[in-house]
Amino acid sequence: MQPILIVHGGAGDIRDSRVPEKINGVKNAAKAGYKVLLNTGSALNAVEEAVRILEDDESMNAGRGSVLNLNGEVEMDASIMVGSTLAAGAVTVVRDIPHPISLARLVMEKTPHVLLAGVGANRFAEEQGISRVPPGSLVTDAAREALSEYKKKGGTLTEIGGENENPGEVGTVGAVAIDSNGCLAAATSTGGINGKKVGRSSDTSLIGCGTYADDEIGATSTTGHGESIIKYCLAHAIIKSMELGLDAQIATQSVLEKMTAKLDNTAGAITLSNTGKVGVAFTSKRMGWAYQKGDMLYYGIEKEEIQSEKVNE
Repeated sequence: MQPILIVHGGAGDIRDSRVPEKINGVKNAAKAGYKVLLNTGSALNAVEEAVRILEDDESMNAGRGSVLNLNGEVEMDASIMVGSTLAAGAVTVVRDIPHPISLARLVMEKTPHVLLAGVGANRFAEEQGISRVPPGSLVTDAAREALSEYKKKGGTLTEIGGENENPGEVGTVGAVAIDSNGCLAAATSTGGINGKKVGRSSDTSLIGCGTYADDEIGATSTTGHGESIIKYCLAHAIIKSMELGLDAQIATQSVLEKMTAKLDNTAGAITLSNTGKVGVAFTSKRMGWAYQKGDMLYYGIEKEEIQSEKVNE
C-alpha cells in the first residue's frame, strides 16, 4: 500500500480574502503529516501531527484559531480513531489546551473511555502532564471580531467556516491517513460555532459524526453544519455507503448530498478507502483540502478543483 495523508481546513462560505491562507494552511499540514507518515510508518501519528499543525494555524477554527462562545471564551472539541481496532478517543468543551487532538489520543490510549468532557477532560490533561496555557491566550483578534459582529447582527448562529460572512469564520480541521500496511486513522478538531452557548458540544467530539475509521472499509473526517452532521451520523453514513460497494468519492459525494437535501444544511468530508482511493466532496461553497501521495501534492478549495505540484523535499 502506498501511504497517503489528506487534510481539510473546513467547509463553508469562505470569503475570497481567506482563500490563500486556507490553501497554504492545508498544504503545510498535508506535507508535515506525510513526513511523519513516512518516518514513523504510523497513520495514527500522521493524522495527529497534521491536525496539530492546523491547530497552531490561526487561520483555522481549531486550537489557537478557535472562535468564541457567548462569554468570549474558547471551548474546543476533538476526536481521533484507529481503523484496525476501532479504538477511539475524544474530548469536548476543553479549555486552555493548545492541542486538543493530542488530548483525545490520550483518552483513547490511557483510559477505558471514548469521550471526556469539560472540567474532567482538563483534569485528565493535567494528570497526563499536558500544560494549560494562561486563560484567554488562545483568543485571537479575529475571533473577538467575529463574536462582536455576531452580536451586532442579533446573534444568528453560524457554523465556523459555514454559511456566513463573519470575520474569523474559518473552519473545523481534520486529517485521514493510510500507512504502508493498510492501517487507517482519522482525526478532527474544532473550536465550534461562533457565539455558541457555553458548554455546547459539536459533531467533532462524536465518533461516527465527525470522525470514523475502519480498516475493513475506510476512514473519514467531516466538517460543516455540526448539528446536521450529528443528526445524520455523517462520518458513519459515508463509511457504511462504502461498505455497500460505493467507491470513496461517490460515497462521500452522495451521502453529503443526501444530508443536505434532508436537513437543508451543508457539509464536507475527506475520505480514504482501505485500498487507498481518495474521496473529497462538499455541498458548501468551498472547502480547503490537500493530500500527498509519493512526491505529489494535490489540493483545492473550489468545487471540482484539483491543483497539483511536486514536493521537492
